[in-house]
Amino acid sequence: MRVVVTGGAGFLGSHLCRALLARGDSVVAIDNLITGSLDNLTEVFPHPDFTFVHSDVSKFVHVSGPVDAVLHFASPASPVDFERIPIPILKIGSLGTHNTLGLAKEKGARYFLASTSEVYGDPLVHPQPETYWGNVNPIGPRGVYDEAKRFAEAMTMAYHRHHGIDVRIVRIFNTYGPRMRPDDGRVVSNFIVQALAGKPLTVHGDGLQTRSFCYVDDEVRGLLALLDSDHVGPVNIGNPDEFTVLELAQRVLEVTGSSSELVFDPRPVDDPAQRRPDLTLARAILGWEPEIGLDEGVARTAEWFGRDRHD
Repeated sequence: MRVVVTGGAGFLGSHLCRALLARGDSVVAIDNLITGSLDNLTEVFPHPDFTFVHSDVSKFVHVSGPVDAVLHFASPASPVDFERIPIPILKIGSLGTHNTLGLAKEKGARYFLASTSEVYGDPLVHPQPETYWGNVNPIGPRGVYDEAKRFAEAMTMAYHRHHGIDVRIVRIFNTYGPRMRPDDGRVVSNFIVQALAGKPLTVHGDGLQTRSFCYVDDEVRGLLALLDSDHVGPVNIGNPDEFTVLELAQRVLEVTGSSSELVFDPRPVDDPAQRRPDLTLARAILGWEPEIGLDEGVARTAEWFGRDRHD
């Protein structure tokens, strides 16, 4: 296939580009580099089937030639971005989704929307199935990302129903791994970077809030399985193993051999108390299951961060 990947220079998008090329697809990566980095694509730039376009899809999107699939992964997705660049986040979820759906419609291509577990907000149902409508504060600081993705899902389904576009929607849960931004504010990268530097690990609140962390290789396998399936979605793709933030901190300290202490800061506004995917649907329709446990995933990620710091 010839596949367009928006956000292709980002953490998850760059892994996806590699996986698509590895299986024989041709890839056109589009990114405005607001949070992505060309360093994430160094290995694939020489590939004869890879093209990079520096562009903002919330303003305009055009790709010449045939396109078989449009994968919309563009969006700043880190807590630090919600306050730093809230309006671009809203624009990429609304205008960017509209523009990329227009591209898929023009090309007769399959459309794949990267949505998020954030559509569930601070959930009142646990674990979260795809049928749960969520508990989101639309005017809180996280609302710019949560509502952008909820709108994107609605727009995608409108194009599916009204224009007959073949669509897929995935809800992604707390993915981590190599090529995360060291300063992106996500808890895994925060802890690893702090531990490797011998700095205190910053825990928000009492650390008893839970998350379910999915290693990026597992996530990408699930994404491709959904892309190749006949199921519209939405489908949760994440790891169902649930850990408190304190448990994650302990794993990071053990893996890195760090003697860093823990420091406690106030919980951010609307920070979810629990987050864990119900994978019943993904198991049934995709036969997909995560394989990499937290210890192994953290070790791989820490190795990458350690190597990156000394290159």
